[in-house]
Amino acid sequence: MTRAGPLTTLQDAGRPGWLAHGISASGPMDRAAFERAGLWLGGAGSTAIEFTSGLAFVQERGPLSMAADGGDYVLSLNGKSVTWPARVVLKPGDAVDIRPGTWGNWGYLRFGAEIEGEVVLGSRSANSIAGLGRVLAAGARLEFGPELGRSRAPHPRATAQGQGPFRVIWGLHADTFEHATRSRFVEATFRASARMDRMGTRLDDPGGVFTGQRVLSLLSDAIVPGDIQILGDGTPIVLMRDHQPTGGYPRIATLVSADIDRFAQLRPGSDVRFEPVTLKHALGLKP
Repeated sequence: MTRAGPLTTLQDAGRPGWLAHGISASGPMDRAAFERAGLWLGGAGSTAIEFTSGLAFVQERGPLSMAADGGDYVLSLNGKSVTWPARVVLKPGDAVDIRPGTWGNWGYLRFGAEIEGEVVLGSRSANSIAGLGRVLAAGARLEFGPELGRSRAPHPRATAQGQGPFRVIWGLHADTFEHATRSRFVEATFRASARMDRMGTRLDDPGGVFTGQRVLSLLSDAIVPGDIQILGDGTPIVLMRDHQPTGGYPRIATLVSADIDRFAQLRPGSDVRFEPVTLKHALGLKP
């Protein structure tokens, strides 16, 4: 690998079932994009390269099939532009270069062979909090197993950037906030800040929704991806795939699972609005 932006990691479907031991499931920030990249191959290794601001590498051995998906990126193969999302066959000496496009934070590369590496607690996923898995940097080398059998696959097609409010269900601690504060929460426009990573995204609150709010410190209890936690200084933070296992600040609401992928792709400065839905409605939604 000749170039790797920050937070370039290996991710598979994650390691669910370990939260009681202090380890979140991790896995892809945009699960739908991760799955689409495998779909374009008609069968792929379980592990992907997840990246943010892009990467570059040279294929040493081949042939090796590869598919790419995620936010909008600019992909070139040996200096020639390739339409994003993509499916290509890499040959020895091929140079791949990927750079950010017009929207999105996370992209995925999946391959027609398994990326070799240590499996820890049933997964190769990197977890930034628990220190598990592999973070990639310039100079990293990846080894692959044999090519896998594949079925017919659809031609890669672009996915439009999602629009509209993010749907939430009221959180366990919603009643600790005054009714007027809850009303402002769903009426206000927040902004995604630059303080974002795999653990979560802090929101700017230009309307002062939580200014002066008496925020309680609570007994710690379990966190799930999409929880919207209000910190002691009134800052909202949307917790993501590498969230801490427990938290002692109140969670006013939780993103529905169907909207977590779209939220993960928000760039700093993007407007964020929330729309409450019922649990029954949330359970019927698809990403």
